[in-house]
Amino acid sequence: MKKNDFKERLHTGEVLFGAFSTISHPAIVEIMALAGMDFVILDGEHSSLTPESAENLYRAAELRGIGCVTRIGENNQQHMQKFLDSGAGSVLIPLVNSREEAERVVDAVKYGPIGSRGLAASRASDWGLIPGGLPEYVKHANEETFIAVQVETFEAVENFDHILAVEHIDMIFFGPSDLSSSLGLPGQTTHPKVVTLIEDLGRRTKKADKLTGTIARDGQQVKHWRGLGFQFLCTGVNNLFANGIASYLKEAKS
Repeated sequence: MKKNDFKERLHTGEVLFGAFSTISHPAIVEIMALAGMDFVILDGEHSSLTPESAENLYRAAELRGIGCVTRIGENNQQHMQKFLDSGAGSVLIPLVNSREEAERVVDAVKYGPIGSRGLAASRASDWGLIPGGLPEYVKHANEETFIAVQVETFEAVENFDHILAVEHIDMIFFGPSDLSSSLGLPGQTTHPKVVTLIEDLGRRTKKADKLTGTIARDGQQVKHWRGLGFQFLCTGVNNLFANGIASYLKEAKS
């Protein structure tokens, strides 16, 4: 496993921009990198992404030097293990609602003595052929893996301080879509109640010395969240693609 520059950049205070991608093709990752995005989020929650299909996406990200985060849809150690062994160095786990669930994520991602991730000579460990072998790899992986959990339900909000207290979690990501549903405002992601809640949780996260992230669809949203210290800001590949088409057609037909 190579040094996780994406993790280092966030922890040294940079603001990074990226997008969720439900399109499991390496070309998407390469285009995002060449266009200047800081990171791509491979969406294993709302797409058909598998550890096997993700492997070539990891290769594309490594080749082009773009940060790569995998949103793994199940907080299950054996399921997460397959993505991790395929090359996932940064993970985003949705629907983390309690301290126990947050601890389960850390336990799955980190090797002992921190967690209990299973050890094998996999792609992640360069098939065990790195200098120093598996012992050196374990030490390096525990330092370089990046963990983010999503807070997006009312249950998670009620348990928020307990989730914040879990060690080795780098970032809390606030999902406005699901939070809007939890507040009885499904789809109203910019409703004042949704925005105010994320603002409050973000401040508490910063006080706990953890990173904060959320969705920012346009420049105005970027300015707002950046002003509150959010460093991980993203949109969606589908939105970028659709907006690009709409912009082109509007100009072409005018």
